[in-house]
Amino acid sequence: MRKNIIYIALAVLGGLIAGYIIFGESSEQPLDSHDHDGEMVSNQMWTCSMHPQIMQSEPGSCPICAMDLIPVDTGEDGLDTNQFKMTENAMELANIQTSIVGNADVMESGIKLSGKIQENEDNTSTIPAHFNGRIEKLYVTTIGESISKGQAIAKVYSPELVSAQQELITAYSVKSSQPELYEAVRNKFKNWEIHDSQLSEIETSGKVITQFTIYSHVSGIVTELNVNEGSHIVDGHKIMKVTDLKTVWAVFDAYENQISSLKKGQKINISTNAYPNKKFEALISFVDPVLNSQTRTVKVRAVLNNKSDMLKPGMFVEGKTEGMGIANNQVITIPSSAVMWTGERSVVYVKTNPILSVFEMREITLGNSNGDSYVVLKGLENGEEIVTNGTFTVDAAAQLKGKKSMMNTKGEKTMTGHEGHTDMPDGASSNSSNDADHSDMNKQVKFSGKFQGQLKKIFDEYVLLKDALVNDDRKKAKARAMALVQNLDEMDMKLLLEKKEQNYWKTLEKEIKFSANHIAKSSDIITQRGHFKDLSTHLISGIKLFGINERIYIQFCPMADNNIGAYWLSLEEEILNPYYGDAMLNCGSVIDVI
Repeated sequence: MRKNIIYIALAVLGGLIAGYIIFGESSEQPLDSHDHDGEMVSNQMWTCSMHPQIMQSEPGSCPICAMDLIPVDTGEDGLDTNQFKMTENAMELANIQTSIVGNADVMESGIKLSGKIQENEDNTSTIPAHFNGRIEKLYVTTIGESISKGQAIAKVYSPELVSAQQELITAYSVKSSQPELYEAVRNKFKNWEIHDSQLSEIETSGKVITQFTIYSHVSGIVTELNVNEGSHIVDGHKIMKVTDLKTVWAVFDAYENQISSLKKGQKINISTNAYPNKKFEALISFVDPVLNSQTRTVKVRAVLNNKSDMLKPGMFVEGKTEGMGIANNQVITIPSSAVMWTGERSVVYVKTNPILSVFEMREITLGNSNGDSYVVLKGLENGEEIVTNGTFTVDAAAQLKGKKSMMNTKGEKTMTGHEGHTDMPDGASSNSSNDADHSDMNKQVKFSGKFQGQLKKIFDEYVLLKDALVNDDRKKAKARAMALVQNLDEMDMKLLLEKKEQNYWKTLEKEIKFSANHIAKSSDIITQRGHFKDLSTHLISGIKLFGINERIYIQFCPMADNNIGAYWLSLEEEILNPYYGDAMLNCGSVIDVI
């Protein structure tokens, strides 16, 4: 009995010791774990897959559609506030490329300028009418026709000259007795530019000539023709303009920050697309003393020898001044494709992790343009890695992740426009738009209306491509994407006045063409829709900046691209989803209107 009591006591004591070992030593751990779990609960956010603008600190139901909330992806823990990560698949699909920036040899005073060949106005002459009349016969009928000095250009009937000839015949008959009268009448004809041979014919024959020939007093190319047969001419009015194209002007636009590097007499090398392997050397003959307040540019001019008639007025040319300073090896240069402009700011996307695809937006200060590159004055260090291809796709990813981007300068959660979405019959959805601030991108630039017309053709093809995807028609999508590429090739970005705008469009065009080409080459509609997402992102940026004078709806599907979401453009407010077609035709909503 006593032994049993001892055994029980030993067992209880052993249990207490074991309990102390198991629970006592770790008694603080559950408390820490509980606190840690509590902290995670407080940090964990929950959202709706259909309405990502909904953010709650605890699970529950979406207040809009009543769907169960899902935990927000925490896969980017450890990243800074404005950093975000992209998958390798997304990087490959959008052809996103990066480059390490470094120092380059840049001549401090050597810059590139864009311009056009123009007529040398110093060698331009006007052939006017010297009397009133009517053109009976026109010998020069085409602009661009070459004429020589002394060549007949028109035959004219003039009642004024008919009556004057009667005076000449009478004065000629009394020439010996009244020579002064004769000379006065004859000089009147000379003021009318009537040739002596014609006057001599009138005097000797005694007959009135009803039609007089007008001769050119210069040689050159007809660049303006103001009359045709049957036209009435008036003394002093222009008949045609003739230009001697043996010399021409190369006229460039120089930006305000380039003026100090340009001097009269400075050597400039000029090239043109028509003769890519030929360089024309000239000296700057004129720098406009007045700055154009609209374009912030001055005109720079050089005279070119054109005896071989190679250079035609209207040709686009590039001029590069020769550097007169020494090379600056401390200058960082980056390609123009890396730069995005938002208002007055210039930004790039920096790859912050050498191994992972982690990016963040960085504001930089740019110096002079040097062809297809820019000098960076501030914001980047030698050896940093930046996005140089696919910049707009990276920006779109930043927008969707609520990071700093062109349209979201504060780095707040991007509103998708589904605020007014409610469950409706047959999967229909309301199309309420939000009031998201896109002011940076809505500041449209001033440019040639012809460029706007060209962009409108691109958009028209885009709409047909979108409709093909809505109808699940991959063959038609291929054809429309091919037509879109053809229209891109016909666009003339030189119609944009600012070099910055040209570079902006060049980057957009490259991205749009890349996506459209892949759609045209693919017979898989899923692949086509993947590239359509990137095409839409870039075209939205272009149309927001340049406009096409048409009301356009920006629409969004939150379920596209594995619930990341995707945008598209439409002329109609009704939702017809190109990313799902008949499968989810009405999924999405309008988030903005251009």
